[in-house]
Amino acid sequence: MAKPHRNLARGYDKDLRLFGTPWSKTGLALMVGVVALLPMVVQDDFWLSVLVYVGITAVGALGLNLLTGYCGQISLGHAFFIGAGAYCTAIVGGDLGLPLPLWLLAAAAVGAVLGGLIGPFALRLRGNYLAIVTLGLIFVGEHLWRNLKGVTGGNSGTSVDAAASIGPVDFARIELAGEVYSRNQGYFWLVWILVGVIALLAKNLVRTRPGRALQAVRDRDQAAEVIGVRAGRYKIGAFMVSSAIASVAGALFGSYQQFVSPDEWNLLLSIQYIAIVIVGGLGTIFGSILGAVFVGALPAMIDRYSSVIPGVQTSVGGDGFISVFALNQAIFGVLIVLFLVFEPRGLAGIWLRVKTYFSAWPFSY
Repeated sequence: MAKPHRNLARGYDKDLRLFGTPWSKTGLALMVGVVALLPMVVQDDFWLSVLVYVGITAVGALGLNLLTGYCGQISLGHAFFIGAGAYCTAIVGGDLGLPLPLWLLAAAAVGAVLGGLIGPFALRLRGNYLAIVTLGLIFVGEHLWRNLKGVTGGNSGTSVDAAASIGPVDFARIELAGEVYSRNQGYFWLVWILVGVIALLAKNLVRTRPGRALQAVRDRDQAAEVIGVRAGRYKIGAFMVSSAIASVAGALFGSYQQFVSPDEWNLLLSIQYIAIVIVGGLGTIFGSILGAVFVGALPAMIDRYSSVIPGVQTSVGGDGFISVFALNQAIFGVLIVLFLVFEPRGLAGIWLRVKTYFSAWPFSY
């Protein structure tokens, strides 16, 4: 008969593993299979484009969830770091012509440096005060993007000619077994591979000592200081990691869209990311991806099917009482309110409850 403390040790060891159960390993295999095969099954450019944008959004949401969900630091300036990553890619990948790994790393480095400059404000501010400071980043960024014309192109925007290739593999035109795949198919693989890599890195981070320290700072920073956690260092570190990941999302966005302008890095984009992490589930890695799929695809879907949605104005002066842009804003607001009131744990909480329900089935009374 095994001793109780040994059983507890085995259970704790299993909890620390990334894929400690057969179901987790099966789910991982299914996800890898879906990413590998989906572009071959779904070849319509519209749906592939939506999935690429959803993947890019998931990368940015992972960064924000590390900061807000795990460290408890509210940020409304996420769009600023995404824009910085896009413009960095325009220079490093486009003007300098460096390959994909280098312009991704350069974007991450720029984001980390900017996050490190903003991070010290988190030492003296929290809650709504910190949110206001990060909100100011949006307006500072808008001024910079419109006036640094040599870098950003000003109001006219700038093209992003960064090559999406690693050695002989060009994701803009993949050739495999005599078959040539389109740019959208190649970018789907590129983006979702990066989503998987960043999600694994983030999951490993939150399972380690620094990750537990972040959650201690989130729950009660003064108590965390008492037990030896240097809250200031972890708050600044969380801003740097979050901003670096956001800049990687911006780099992917700029490279895929091949053109960016200051109008894209606005407050609505930051609110969209707030909606994603709330709807997906604060403090969960897979919740960030669920939220990106659920919320990130909505604008494209509404825009495509706006003609059949009652009351939506599809053209200037046309019938309808609400525009597509206003409808998207309203939906984000409604989703935030509904999930905060009725399901604070988001889609991740719903999934965990369903999982717990079926893990206890069949029930015995």
